[in-house]
Amino acid sequence: MTTTSGPPARSGPADPPSATDPRDTEESAAPPGRDASGLCDQAQDLAENGHLARAAKLYQQAVAANPHPHVQARALLGLAVVEDQRGDLPAAREAARRALATGDSRYAPRAAHHLALSLEQDGEAAEAERVWRRLLDLGGPAHTAVAHYGLARAAEERDDTDGAEEHWEAALTLPPDPEAISRLHAATIVDASRDLSGRLLERGLPGAAAAAVERGLSVVDAPDLRLLRAAARLEHAIVDVGAVVDSGERAGQTDGARNAPVPEPGTSAAAVELLAGLLALRGDPAAAERAWRLGLGDRNADTAEEVRQRLRRGFATPTEDGDGEARPPWWETYLEEAVATTSAPALAGELFAVITRMHALLAVPVVEGEAHPATLRTAMEQALRTPSELVWGPGVHADFRRRLSEAMGGRDVLPEGWPEDGG
Repeated sequence: MTTTSGPPARSGPADPPSATDPRDTEESAAPPGRDASGLCDQAQDLAENGHLARAAKLYQQAVAANPHPHVQARALLGLAVVEDQRGDLPAAREAARRALATGDSRYAPRAAHHLALSLEQDGEAAEAERVWRRLLDLGGPAHTAVAHYGLARAAEERDDTDGAEEHWEAALTLPPDPEAISRLHAATIVDASRDLSGRLLERGLPGAAAAAVERGLSVVDAPDLRLLRAAARLEHAIVDVGAVVDSGERAGQTDGARNAPVPEPGTSAAAVELLAGLLALRGDPAAAERAWRLGLGDRNADTAEEVRQRLRRGFATPTEDGDGEARPPWWETYLEEAVATTSAPALAGELFAVITRMHALLAVPVVEGEAHPATLRTAMEQALRTPSELVWGPGVHADFRRRLSEAMGGRDVLPEGWPEDGG
């Protein structure tokens, strides 16, 4: 299974149920309902300004007035969201259930939405699913999409792939007139698109993930959806390029593989380089290193050499030693390792740190005008030992030992363990 740097799959909306009451005026309420409607207006204003206890009391008064069912449903929903904000979940759910029981075409669906999210977020999946199904019966394209999205998540939790697929499709289906889509419906499609694409990426299905993202982008050109689409395409590219690398590895292993087209060394090497780069971009340096190692160890010597040339792309040209023989610099082994393991920044950091330390050790006696030979020697020895504890430190010491030995006619004049042991 492949994963991306992109965002993880969500188990549902990350935000708690909205505690903002709808801004409605009740033109058709009966006279007793007008007073209750006014109480709801006051309660809403109080809630929006953080006076939750007073808002809850006014909503309770509006409910007790036994107003027109439409106003009653509004008061109960307002009470539910305020009690939820206050942290009294039992009271919030009781109010939401009563609002749902009114069957009001406007507020009952909102109450069901609020209640199902609250139950879902509290881990009460079975009851939440029952409320989502109740919401399906209340009508309206926006809340129908909301209900299908909730049921898709519930089916995912039960590992009901077929049921989840049916609800995902329903949640992501646009209305006949996309131009008239409500904000809630649009937000639901975007959320479902984001959620589903993340899940599909986790399952290693980048093509399906990209298709899910497109459903959300057809409604809103959201930056995070574009990023998900890019992540899906990255995963798709990894699959395609990985297949090219695998085909080269399988060549000659079985009768079927012998009959399959074998990529040219240049094609295989390019695939290895691209695969390693894509894996590094995904944030998987270990897999990127494996890709390079696989290419460098290819049984086809021409392919392995092509891979090595690509790994060393940009390396300095080997310089000639005093004998006129061109040798690769001692550090190229470490550079190859850094490129293969995507650790070149770390290697550069080590080098700059060592240079800075050596410079400081040598600069102090120069600035201070030090003339005592023993003190100067000590400073130089400390500078020489600076890289010793790093993985490439012995390499630089060994290279100096070799060069000095060649200059001395082949005699190794340095003591064993130099420079740590002095001499």
